[in-house]
Formats: sequence, C-alpha cells, structure tokens
Amino acid sequence: MRIHIVARKMKMTDAIKTFIEERLSKLQDYVSDIVWAQVIVSVEKKLHNADVVLHVGNQTMKASASTDELYSAIDKVMTKMEAQIKKYNGRRNDHRAEDVISEEETVSLIGPSINFTVVKDVPLKAMSKDEAVIEMEKQGYTFWLYQDRDEKQLQLVFKRMDGTYGLLQPVKAGK
Repeated sequence: MRIHIVARKMKMTDAIKTFIEERLSKLQDYVSDIVWAQVIVSVEKKLHNADVVLHVGNQTMKASASTDELYSAIDKVMTKMEAQIKKYNGRRNDHRAEDVISEEETVSLIGPSINFTVVKDVPLKAMSKDEAVIEMEKQGYTFWLYQDRDEKQLQLVFKRMDGTYGLLQPVKAGK
C-alpha cells in the first residue's frame, strides 16, 4: 500500500506520521487489496481536521472528521473508514454467497427423486413404422419402441397431442 500524508497549516512530526501509518496498517486487517491511501491533517483555528481517501481495488472511499485534538480526529476518521471497509466487504461477500446452494435447495431445484413404479419386459420385434403404430394403439400406449425391419435399428413412434404421430430415429452425434 502506498501512503501519502499531507499536513496543512501545521508541522508534520514523526509521531503523527507513525500514528497515522499504524492506524492505516490496521485497516489492512479488514481488506488486503488497498492500493493507496491519502491522509490530510489540518488545523483551522482550534479545530483539527483529518481526511482520508482510500483506494481499494476498484472502489474509492472517503471519510473526514473534526475534533479539538489531532489524535482524536485521526482516531475518529479511521473508525469511520473501518465501518466503510466492513460495509464494502459485506457487499462483496454477499454477492459471492449467492452462488452457494445448500443441499436442500439442490434437491428442490432438481425436483423430487425419480422412482420407477412399473418395469415391464417387452419383446423387441422387427416391424415397420405402420405396424408399430398399430401395436402402440392396441396396447394403449402413447409411444412404442421397435426395431425397424429395413434399417435394423431401434426407433420410437409416439402419438402427439394433436393426434398425429411422430418418429424418433437415432443418429450418431456430429451429423
């Protein structure tokens, strides 16, 4: 983190500079990607002002405080900055938390478990598609799986909602 400290209408002492740097280093406990910080301390009559501009990732945060003592103004502005950083972290973490799905939600998204109540063994016969439709209607089903007599491959005929028939023919992937 790059730190830029400016003193206006007052003399910058090593003690003040060290105090500011220590307080800024505490902010790095909350967020690690602080690019640079600018701290401006000033005096106007008997009022001490402290302003902090912090660049975190792609976010710029600003805080200012005024008290009758310089160190308390710095403490106050750093406390405000901590609150902003915590809020920033909360928003950043909330957006990431949306991707996490609990096990119960996964079951509800997929739906109830699939249970087969009836399993029938049906002999596979070689027939034409017209014979498959007749067999399907005779059995009372809405679809019928059969082996095509000419092509020697499995095909499926089904009855559509409009009363017409459809045919599923398997093809190799990529065609």
